[in-house]
Amino acid sequence: MTDTITTRCEAKGLRMTGQRRTIAAVLEDSDDHPDVEMLHARAAARDPGISIATVYRTVKLFEEAGILDRLEFGDGRARYEDAERDHHDHLIDMTSGEVIEFVDPEIEALQEKIAAKLGYDLRGHRLELYGVKRK
Repeated sequence: MTDTITTRCEAKGLRMTGQRRTIAAVLEDSDDHPDVEMLHARAAARDPGISIATVYRTVKLFEEAGILDRLEFGDGRARYEDAERDHHDHLIDMTSGEVIEFVDPEIEALQEKIAAKLGYDLRGHRLELYGVKRK
């Protein structure tokens, strides 16, 4: 991924205000899957004038433009990540809520094999595993 969220927004013709640029920068710096409240806290640390309503509107705008992916992990909170991140799957710790990103070539190959067996060319997928840590 060479383009930033900001440059992709600009390329799509979105008006990038200072606050939108701040929110985009926070998203670019995130290596987790923040929800709106987390994004607001991080953005407000950089610009105290950013309201939570602005963050809600901005992530909705970015999502509708295909810049962000909205993720739902069953905890009632929508989380966000850059739509152009390298492909990965998620393992969600049901106790702590931690989201672990992983890539497994065997799983990828098996998905392709299953799609082909059923007569399809796979164009994409989203895999979420839910578990509790072994003692």
